[in-house]
Amino acid sequence: GVAYNPSGLFRGEAELWRYRGAPSLGQPGTFSQPWAWVDVSQLQAMAPLHPVAVQCQEAQLVVTVHRDLFGTGRLVRAVDLSLGPASCLPVVWSTSETTVTFVAGLHECGSTLRVTPHSLIYTTSLNYSPVPPGNAVVIRTSPVVVPIECHYPRRNNVSSNGVKPTWAPFRSTLSSEEKLPFSLRLMSDDWSAERASTVFQLGEVFHFQAGVDAKNHVPLRLFVDSCVATLTMDRTSSPQYTFIDFSGCLVDGQLDDATSTFISPRPRQDVLRFTVDAFKFAGDSSNLVYITCHLKVSPADQAPDPLNKACSFSKAIGLWVPVEGPQDICSCCEMRSCGLARRSEKLHAPSRWPGGRVRRELPSQPDPLVKEADVVVGPLFIHSWQDHTVRRVPSRG
Repeated sequence: GVAYNPSGLFRGEAELWRYRGAPSLGQPGTFSQPWAWVDVSQLQAMAPLHPVAVQCQEAQLVVTVHRDLFGTGRLVRAVDLSLGPASCLPVVWSTSETTVTFVAGLHECGSTLRVTPHSLIYTTSLNYSPVPPGNAVVIRTSPVVVPIECHYPRRNNVSSNGVKPTWAPFRSTLSSEEKLPFSLRLMSDDWSAERASTVFQLGEVFHFQAGVDAKNHVPLRLFVDSCVATLTMDRTSSPQYTFIDFSGCLVDGQLDDATSTFISPRPRQDVLRFTVDAFKFAGDSSNLVYITCHLKVSPADQAPDPLNKACSFSKAIGLWVPVEGPQDICSCCEMRSCGLARRSEKLHAPSRWPGGRVRRELPSQPDPLVKEADVVVGPLFIHSWQDHTVRRVPSRG
């Protein structure tokens, strides 16, 4: 077997193509970027180019297949190739092309996920199933299954102005142009440390800690404006489930089977903690959830208001209760309309920072004067004791 580790592929992300039995290049945990493993031992290919190339991207894999699959000079038919147990068809091919390209999400086409201490391993296969033409009584090629794996390291933190997956502790940190870093972390049940595992069972509780590094700034108070769960890192994808909405209303806590709440009092003004009962999407077999929260701050000496608040629903008294501030700032949570339209739909009313600067919440790219950011945690792995257990119904997206 031969090991090949090309450089400069897909924005510098390393891939590893390896025949079965090849010498090891080190434990998977030593890789800091996604890499691919492909077993082409069944092909016995003599072609100088690798017949099956795989790119493991952030949320999908791209498989490029040379139609000279066996290195004999005879091109296989594209219609005889498929991806995964679900037999997904290629997205790019024609009779005049010598390659066929498949593009599929990591959880699509029947792929499976295996979690190890060092890696997330998505497994699928390239299938070649030749159909004899007409009433042929002989065949000249045999079916082939080429196993494919995409390995993603779990011990690599990312902190940047772009959203990238972060496998441990599964978070991303974004900053505004004024370098005010926000963070969102999964914590242990007693809040003493960051949670080491991102695998949950239904019935457990997510402990989230949102924070902002307020050094060299006037004292700031942090708020969680909204949080949405999705199956991918794209917060606009469908299905989705919004559990904090309307500028700080933890709406998940109103559900009969939920105890979700903001934790009061805060440990500091620039930190806000909240708990959410673990959930998964109905009908989804991947058991994965990404969480995207929009965080923002206001001056600590500015009184909380309907647009800057942290409100939980108390089932004991049947009312919305703020972490701080007068109770009436939460009344809009019950009406599902906190003064103005949601951030994603329309501008919020301007408010002023020290020095008279006007702040607005924009529907797309944040204003550099606004101290706010989207942060991502995920993927979280949600398992249930019974396959059909459902804890949430996602909103339409």
